[in-house]
Amino acid sequence: MNAHSSNEIGDLHWTLGLIQNLEVGLVVVDRAGCIKLWNGFMENHSGVPARDLTDKQLLKQFPELPASWLHRKLESVFLLRNAAYVSWEQRPYLFHFKSNRPITGIAQFMYQNITLIPLTSPTGEVDHVGILIYDVTDTATGQIALEKANKKLQTLSREDRLTGLYNRGYWEECLNHEFERFNRSELISTLVLFDIDHFKKVNDTYGHQAGDEVIREVSKALQQQARKTDIAGRYGGEEFGVILTGTKGESAMIFADRLRANIEALVVSYGEHQIKFTISLGVSEINYQIDSATEWLEQADQALYKSKQSGRNWTTLFGAE
Repeated sequence: MNAHSSNEIGDLHWTLGLIQNLEVGLVVVDRAGCIKLWNGFMENHSGVPARDLTDKQLLKQFPELPASWLHRKLESVFLLRNAAYVSWEQRPYLFHFKSNRPITGIAQFMYQNITLIPLTSPTGEVDHVGILIYDVTDTATGQIALEKANKKLQTLSREDRLTGLYNRGYWEECLNHEFERFNRSELISTLVLFDIDHFKKVNDTYGHQAGDEVIREVSKALQQQARKTDIAGRYGGEEFGVILTGTKGESAMIFADRLRANIEALVVSYGEHQIKFTISLGVSEINYQIDSATEWLEQADQALYKSKQSGRNWTTLFGAE
């Protein structure tokens, strides 16, 4: 054996050693989809040695693989002679491998980035494709955790902590958006503003924690009656607002009076106490004479004031007093 041949064998040995010990999965398939190379990473994570897979069809050995999708990808690489890339965000994984992270890890499987590379033969033909499997579990779980945290922060920034309704700041944003939407699309909406009658007396008689429980029960009654498209919020203290989208004033009055009756029938148990209370409501249908969301809110507030003047436990539609 001459020195040149010896060097070639040495280079081949190093190359195979490198391939086997890569911290990246490598699978080589031919045009028939038969496995020609299955490196150490794939052996370790699949539990199947290369000797059991060589020259066998990949899709028959792993029927859980997305056959149609993988076939299209491979055909594209063979035909166009260009690499193809798939991120975990497009498809979380190709091979369903267990995550090798500690027990405390949040991933149930290994997230993977995939690269498919055309492999050219000495004749210049692309007759094999290399499939590279990158373990990106840390990156993926980190990003997912960050997105969840951001979503939670967004929810907290919008939500009233006592009731779970929208807080005043975000609800007012929604009110402005609904006013602007009416000017663009002429889609009618009606605003209902209400508060708990003699709420100070509830606090003074039973304590602020009892008052909080009353507010929570009112919120539940509102959430149970509101549709998904309605926008309900705690405006402040014992005052609430709900925007009834696509609803005229007459229909809003039916909604408001039903809510008033439901809350009048409520009995809130707090310790040994049974607390009964009522609400007063003001209703304002949006129209072209209203110049701003603030004016729309003021009209509902004026109608609410009329309900208070009428003896409370009452519903008033602005302009129809």
